[in-house]
Amino acid sequence: MRQGSRSPPAPVPHVANRAVSLLWFRRDLRLEDNAALAAAAREADALVPVYVHAPAEEGEWAPGAASRWWLHASLKALSQALAARGSRLLVLEESCSSEAIARLARAVGARTVHWNRLYEPHLAARDAMVARALAEAGIEARSYPGHLLLEHASLRSAGNAPYRIYTPFARAAEKALRLPAPLPAPARLPPLPPGLPEGVSVEDLRLRPRIPWDAGLHEIWKPGEAGAHERLEAMRARLSGYAEKRDAPALAATSRLSPHLHFGEISVARTWRAACGTGAGAAAFRRELLWREFASYVLHHYPHTVREPLDRRFARFPWREDAALLAAWQRGRTGIPIVDAGMRELWRTGWMHNRVRMIVASFLTKHLRLSWLAGARWFWDTLVDADLAANTLNWQWVAGCGADAAPYFRIFNPVLQSQKFDSRGEYLARWVPELASLGPAARHAPWQAPPEVLAAARLRLGEDYPLPVADLAAARAEALAAYRALTAR
Repeated sequence: MRQGSRSPPAPVPHVANRAVSLLWFRRDLRLEDNAALAAAAREADALVPVYVHAPAEEGEWAPGAASRWWLHASLKALSQALAARGSRLLVLEESCSSEAIARLARAVGARTVHWNRLYEPHLAARDAMVARALAEAGIEARSYPGHLLLEHASLRSAGNAPYRIYTPFARAAEKALRLPAPLPAPARLPPLPPGLPEGVSVEDLRLRPRIPWDAGLHEIWKPGEAGAHERLEAMRARLSGYAEKRDAPALAATSRLSPHLHFGEISVARTWRAACGTGAGAAAFRRELLWREFASYVLHHYPHTVREPLDRRFARFPWREDAALLAAWQRGRTGIPIVDAGMRELWRTGWMHNRVRMIVASFLTKHLRLSWLAGARWFWDTLVDADLAANTLNWQWVAGCGADAAPYFRIFNPVLQSQKFDSRGEYLARWVPELASLGPAARHAPWQAPPEVLAAARLRLGEDYPLPVADLAAARAEALAAYRALTAR
């Protein structure tokens, strides 16, 4: 911790009728469609945009390595955008946001502090603590919606219980949806007040990796609001084919907007408006946005699911503990090409195609019978779009223990999935180049290829590429037996 970031600034002399506001940026790193920014800029004579880096208060769910890389670049982009409008981003490195925000507000004589709401349980509790600290100091806290399409916590099923199935939730959410009018980015911002502390630089937060493993991230991502808008426009251009092509991992057919949405570099409302067409592609994309809403909704109502299964029976499930198997999965060395391709894509780019995410998760939890929590934690550290609600919902969905979960008997066959969605083996050849010399048909299951085919490709299984770490048929049978024993109790 740097002493400079915690030293209280000198109080600002009072100026009659002077309205100073703080704008607390969190995961809303944009200027357009930012309700807190619009309100603060409208009422303030002087405005302090501030970002408080306090990972310690997030505990085990502090951003992982890939997310920290993204955050660094996104904060830099936001700083530049604010500077272009006559302001600057004050960056503080602290251990407690409530103390930091209240101390800063008192020091600059702020009347109000504005922020856009977040909904993860530990962050909602943190924000309530900040609001209490401000109230004790006689400062008004104002929060606004904006991270989701709608404030949906009050949506209930016909039996007045929270929804646990996606389809009825999506119908209710879409019926209740009322998008606010879009808010343009301000051309200029109110000036900074005098006496503002220097804070720290974005570089001082040490968000980038010490060992430069991030070259692949730099190649494909452009964090920040401008990059988010470029992604959205690219998505609009191929929306008509989205429904038919989105499951093919070799194609650039998905939006890749998830990290931009997670960090709030573009509003989900703007994204929804871009997909308001009548075609199958637009409808499919809107379903994905509603699944994001569903994830947040489930986590709100069932906060224990970040560590425990929603289906309580799975607390007794006989998950294995095998460090070698987990490491083989993490490193893309399972001998199952589609699984290895996905895990290597993840390590190289901080992202993985959604269809392949389901395949690798099913393989981990059902063929290897390693806990969904082990997979969720690895994704949390390696995904640039790591989102607590989505990560929790999706892993429990695949494992069969969560909301709207895939039934226990739904076990993805990775070979059949690979043959169906990457029939020419292009995705496999890209991420598992050891197999590129094999013909497309043999890439999906090289252990089944005739010896002469392997010899012609100069591929030695067990040396150049690993043999499978599990017999798919036997592992499936064992998983089904374990699931049946669990559900029979």
